[in-house]
Amino acid sequence: MNSTAPFVHRNLPRLLLEAREAVMAHTRPSLREHGLSDQQWRVLRVLGEHADEPAGIETGRVAREAYLLGPSLTGVLTRMARDGLIERQRCPQDARRTVVRATAAGLAKVQALSQTIEAHYVWMEQQLGKARLTALYELLDKVIALEVPEVTEAVVTAPDL
Repeated sequence: MNSTAPFVHRNLPRLLLEAREAVMAHTRPSLREHGLSDQQWRVLRVLGEHADEPAGIETGRVAREAYLLGPSLTGVLTRMARDGLIERQRCPQDARRTVVRATAAGLAKVQALSQTIEAHYVWMEQQLGKARLTALYELLDKVIALEVPEVTEAVVTAPDL
């Protein structure tokens, strides 16, 4: 009988997901009041952070910064364009690419929600303390910056003939 050794460490990916859900539990109601899904908010937040780029930003960059897979982003952007929150157009330098930018209505939602979300961060700082919240940010930055191990392929050798 093959038994596996118990895990020594806690399930970090699950804990990070639980922490994300705990944070989102405070902001999600405000998103819903503004008619936004979590994914739409992530896209608007990215576009709000790049609002000074008048030509917009490529959808690939939006996908990376909003942590959305391409097919999911396509559906999100379609709904957001329908709702007048974003504009899409072909990239002037490369017609194979699409650029996107927030409309005035989209930026207004970013502005309105930023106040609510900043208030939540103030509350978190009060609950955890400024030093702990700063330490949390710093630790998360370090985890994100950890070197990704290279995937090595097993060397396949031909059997001796």
